[in-house]
Amino acid sequence: MRSYLSRLTRAVVVVAILLVPAAGRAQTIPANCVQGTLPGGALSLMCVPPLGWNGQLVIYAHGYVAPGQPLGFYQLSTPDGTSLPALVQSLGFAFATTSYRQNGLAIVEGAEDIRELVAAFGEEYAAPTRTHLAGVSEGGLVTTLLAERSPDLFSSALAACGPIGSFRLQLNYLGDFRVLFDYFFPGLIPGSPIDIPAGVIQNWETVYVPAITAALVTNPSRALELMRVSKAAYDPANLSTVVTTTINALWYNIVGTNDATQKLGGNPYGNRLKWYSGSQNDLRLNLAVRRFSAAPAALAALQAYETDGDLSIPLVTLHTTADEVVPFAHVLLYLPKVDLFDRGRFVPIPVNRYGHCNFTTSELLGSFLLAVNLR
Repeated sequence: MRSYLSRLTRAVVVVAILLVPAAGRAQTIPANCVQGTLPGGALSLMCVPPLGWNGQLVIYAHGYVAPGQPLGFYQLSTPDGTSLPALVQSLGFAFATTSYRQNGLAIVEGAEDIRELVAAFGEEYAAPTRTHLAGVSEGGLVTTLLAERSPDLFSSALAACGPIGSFRLQLNYLGDFRVLFDYFFPGLIPGSPIDIPAGVIQNWETVYVPAITAALVTNPSRALELMRVSKAAYDPANLSTVVTTTINALWYNIVGTNDATQKLGGNPYGNRLKWYSGSQNDLRLNLAVRRFSAAPAALAALQAYETDGDLSIPLVTLHTTADEVVPFAHVLLYLPKVDLFDRGRFVPIPVNRYGHCNFTTSELLGSFLLAVNLR
């Protein structure tokens, strides 16, 4: 019994780590793992237990990493410094991940890099008997697209807090939040919501975050009005989450807009016909808010990022109902895409809580075990 509980505890830790959003600095590669370069230029990391490999492989699809960061491996250790690849191997699984070939918007490329990773693992070691894919945030969409488009490569998929319902909706949500912030708090952020000045990106943490935080705290009624109109999630029992929501949502606009525009061949955000509601004066708001039109080339490029719900392997999703970065609405939009015949393969698990990817280890473990055991 003690041995079983010990393995279960380690499994909880492993699954929890697999779903932590990629952030911070790239970490040192563990000594017992092999680093390589995939055909598309992404880095690969593969780790196989020296003894007792159960023949199965866990692949991790990481979340968004800001443009300009070096290619590398993120979140390879627990908060107390324990090595993730070592933990996975202690459970008998092999572990593999990739940096993706680029940072910033990397969904389509990330999916291809993971396909290359699966092939490279099979060439380097014996082909695994089962391969399980787990992804978080941006990696959650990578995971879902792979579950739909490359089901022959995987036995199960677990997508956490990803924009799986509509990637265009996700970009519009972030764009709407920025134009609404500029309306309620004019003049705080220079430039345009669709063209971010370099100085804003460079000084975001040191100059703009403190200024935005002070403005929100000084004008709480206006801050709550921003929440109502944008439909962004916050915790009414903890109004400090209004600041958290605002900073987190704006970060993606500031850091990711120029990169996405360049990669998609034009501006993907449009609100030309959008009617905003929930303010003290909706007519004035809709007459004054800045308007933008999406470039046709960008809209055409976005088709490659859209899910279709065609599942032939189990897909479990985990999503907090008050996710301020990737709204829970994505789960509701994905469900109708899944054919009635395939509904048994899709299991959405809502978590009634505030915060992007804010899960307990028991929730993560239960979701992972469910995905692995669905047929």
